[in-house]
Amino acid sequence: MTAYIIRRIAYAVPILVGVNLITFFLFFFVYSPNDMARTILGEKRIDPKLIEEWKREHGYHLPRLYNTKERGLGFFTQTIFWQKSMPLFLMRFGTSDKDASSIGREIRGRIAPSLSITVPMFFASLFVNVFVSMIVAFYRGTYIDLSVLIVCVLLMSISILFYIVGGQFLVAKHLRLVPISGFDTGLHSLKFIALPILIGFVAYIGGGVRYYRTLFLEEINKDYVRTARAKGLGEGSVLFKHTLKNALIPILTSVVVMIPFLIMGNLLLEAFFAIPGLGSYLIEAIHGQDFAVVRAMVFLGSVLYIIGLIMVDISYTLVDPRVRLG
Repeated sequence: MTAYIIRRIAYAVPILVGVNLITFFLFFFVYSPNDMARTILGEKRIDPKLIEEWKREHGYHLPRLYNTKERGLGFFTQTIFWQKSMPLFLMRFGTSDKDASSIGREIRGRIAPSLSITVPMFFASLFVNVFVSMIVAFYRGTYIDLSVLIVCVLLMSISILFYIVGGQFLVAKHLRLVPISGFDTGLHSLKFIALPILIGFVAYIGGGVRYYRTLFLEEINKDYVRTARAKGLGEGSVLFKHTLKNALIPILTSVVVMIPFLIMGNLLLEAFFAIPGLGSYLIEAIHGQDFAVVRAMVFLGSVLYIIGLIMVDISYTLVDPRVRLG
C-alpha cells in the first residue's frame, strides 16, 4: 500500500514540472514582460523608460532562463524562471503585480469563503444525485424514470447565469428573503451563502443524476446482479446492497477528484454574489491584468488537480482489492 502511494506521488512530480514549464512559457515567451508592462501602463504613448522601470520594480528585467552576465549559480538563479517559477513548488506565490500584496496571504484568507459555498453544495448534490439515481434505476422504464430524465435535461439545458439572475431577482429582490450579494463571517454568513448554494445545487443536479443513473443501469445488467436475483433477493436489496457497492469506483472517480477543487471556489457564483473567495480573486486578477496572481492561481489549480488524481488512486485501493494486488 505504501509503495503504491509513493509510486503514484512519484508519477505526479514530472507532471507538475511540465505544468510549471508550460505556464512559464505562456506567461514569459508567448506574452513577454514587455507586453505585460504595456498592458498595465497603457498601450498609447508609453515611454520605454517607464516599461523598464516597471519590469525592474516587479523583477521582470532579468533574463528568462539563463543569465550570461552571471557566473556560478547566478547563471541560473538570476533569471525570471528561478525567481518567479521555482518558488511556486514551495507554495511561495510572491506578490501581486497590481498592489504588491502577498498572494499567499490573500489565498489563505479567501479559502474559507470559497469552502462555505462549495462544501455544502458538493455534499448536498452528491447525496441527492446518488439517491435519486438509485430510485430512478429501480423504476427504470416507467413514467418515473422518464419524468426524472425530462427534468434533468431541462435543468442541464438552462445556463447557470439564468439561475443566478433569476434567483437574485425573485428570491433576493422581489421576496427579500436574502441579500442580493455580499458576505459576512460566522453565522451571519448564512443569509449570504444560502442563495448561491441553492442555485449551484439546482444548476448541477441534472447532469449528476443522469451520470449516476447510467452507472447504476450498467451495473444492474451484470452477471452478479442476475445471480443475486436468482437466489431470491429483492430488487431493493440487490440495488442498495450490491449494485451501490460495485458502483463505488466510478463514483469515486468523479467525486474524489473534485474535492481539491472545492478550495478553488466557483467563479460565477462568487463574482455575481460578491463573495470574497478564490474564484472572485481569479476573476478580479484577470480583469485587472494582474499576471502574478493569474500565474499563481493556474499553478495552484494544477497542484490541486494532481492531488485529486492521487486521492482517486488511493481510494481505489480501499474499495477494490484487485488494485492492491496489482
